[in-house]
Amino acid sequence: MWVSNVVASILNGPNINLIGQREPEIYGKIGYEKFVEAILKYADALKITCELIHSNSEGTLIDKIQSFEGDFIILNSGAYTHYSHAIADAVRAVSTPVIEVHLTNINSRETFRKNSVIAPFCVAQLSGFGWGGYFMALDFISGRLKRCWKNT
Repeated sequence: MWVSNVVASILNGPNINLIGQREPEIYGKIGYEKFVEAILKYADALKITCELIHSNSEGTLIDKIQSFEGDFIILNSGAYTHYSHAIADAVRAVSTPVIEVHLTNINSRETFRKNSVIAPFCVAQLSGFGWGGYFMALDFISGRLKRCWKNT
């Protein structure tokens, strides 16, 4: 059964806005603006009200996590994933389920990227599916993919 009238926030951290320009051999050639357009259209088709926010600032991401009054957060915190205990604490502190998303497979990259200090406090982590990870997260939220966490 699909869920409707869900409100989600997609938060993108440092350098995600440069996708398409930055290391296209790693992150692909599709630019951020095209991604935003596609993800909002997809969310609308799933009847998910979706805000999409980018910030290079750790504090802004924390403020958005703490102040969000919706159903789900999809979070790609970029390099903050690997060392921002402040973002991890924010995710841990809120009752909103958070899905961690990464364009690349963080487990097959440099050693420092293999660790996510945020993952233990998220309901799921999608890594290595490119932009598809965001679409998968929306499918998960909508009920198109079976939910696997407690109290469902």
